[in-house]
Amino acid sequence: MAKLVSKTYGDALFDIALEKNAVDEFAAEVTAVAQAFSENPDLMKLLEHPKIVKEEKIKFIEDVFKGRISDEMTGFLVLVVDKGRQRELTDIFEYFTDRVREHKNIGVAYISTPVEMSDVQKEQVLKKLLTTTKYTDFEMHYKVDESLIGGMVIRIGDRVVDSSIKTKLEDIARSLKNVQLA
Repeated sequence: MAKLVSKTYGDALFDIALEKNAVDEFAAEVTAVAQAFSENPDLMKLLEHPKIVKEEKIKFIEDVFKGRISDEMTGFLVLVVDKGRQRELTDIFEYFTDRVREHKNIGVAYISTPVEMSDVQKEQVLKKLLTTTKYTDFEMHYKVDESLIGGMVIRIGDRVVDSSIKTKLEDIARSLKNVQLA
């Protein structure tokens, strides 16, 4: 259910951004609003409080955001609160951000290595990903995982390329278990 809600509202917000030819502006506002909620958890608690009536929540949204973000984004937040969907705001914003990346042909890559990569190595990985995928740019996320021993693991969406020594050793161990000695 939550996925359907985030998709419905996220698609609506994205369609408005396209219609207004303001995808980048809306993306920046979504990031700012999400950051405001993230840095101030009491804002969300207030919006979710059962004893505060909907009208007061809407007035609160307007007081906090009107003039700081576009009227369309303020209106969108008011709509979400009016429909009682404020709990799904984070998921809606994530879905919207994914749609923006898709629209701009930006991939998201998660790279795990056993040691910190140098800037030169990071640049080489980025260049390789750009030449071997359909994406024109990447949002790169690096993580050190010492258990990999060597090599790297790259995850883009639901695709994983695992060239780690840990996985190769596990594969060898599995194949050795299947060897039958006469």
